[in-house]
Amino acid sequence: MTTGTENWLAHRWGKWVVPYAALWVTMLIGGVVIVLLALFSAEVYDNVVDDAGLANVDKPALAFMEQLRSPGLDAFITGFTNIGGGIGMPILGSILTALLIFTSRSWRPLILVGGAAAVSVTATTLGKKLIGRVRPDHADAVPPYETSPSFPSGHTLNTTVVIALVVYLACLQIKRTSARIALIAAGVIFIVAMGLSRVYLGHHWLTDVIVGWGIGLAWVGIVILAHRLFHVLRHREHAGPAPTFEHPAHLRDGAAGRGDGAASAAAPADANDADTPGTAGRSSASG
Repeated sequence: MTTGTENWLAHRWGKWVVPYAALWVTMLIGGVVIVLLALFSAEVYDNVVDDAGLANVDKPALAFMEQLRSPGLDAFITGFTNIGGGIGMPILGSILTALLIFTSRSWRPLILVGGAAAVSVTATTLGKKLIGRVRPDHADAVPPYETSPSFPSGHTLNTTVVIALVVYLACLQIKRTSARIALIAAGVIFIVAMGLSRVYLGHHWLTDVIVGWGIGLAWVGIVILAHRLFHVLRHREHAGPAPTFEHPAHLRDGAAGRGDGAASAAAPADANDADTPGTAGRSSASG
């Protein structure tokens, strides 16, 4: 006889796994690719340092940042960089994800942001262990000092992933183009500032930050691709369009004008999907 636990597990499996199978599989494959990319980047970096190539920009960049320091600016940037740390970023990411879940009435932001952040942390950890690059000397850094390996910059990589995905999901819910542009600009400024703050404080070399941006953006691109493919498959089942940033109200108007019975039948299926506009004039889903 089926127990209550088995019924609960079957219900959860059908709710969380089956509908999102394409999304899970694509993110899993992409996650493996990104981890391999982190390992490959570490190997390439090792060769670059041996040849004294790109790493030649590190010391001049650090020297330039040291010239900009002042007690007040040091304190401000130290507080800012803590937002991207092992405590600050999980808290900020959780708050932003919770807001997306609330406004979209969907658990999809948790899957996307949570899964992507887990992979970025894994890539950061493996990269640091594989290379074990030493951070700039404490004499060139602003306290409190950090002792973990330097390559790649975890603050930069994880901030890039979390903030970029939050901006992407938020843009799927926002109707006004000007608001989207402002949100994207704010996200870019935050990500760039977080990376540069690590160099300013002398906690990372510039190449650590550059690689963090590169791996982070590559992983974000894979996650967004997985999300779009997921929508293509879902909407194909309901004979609906793939998600876009455009307000899809004209689709309902067109269906109403034709009086097509099939369109009417498909409407309930799409009513709760990711790109149906909400009551406030924005898309009801996180995307």
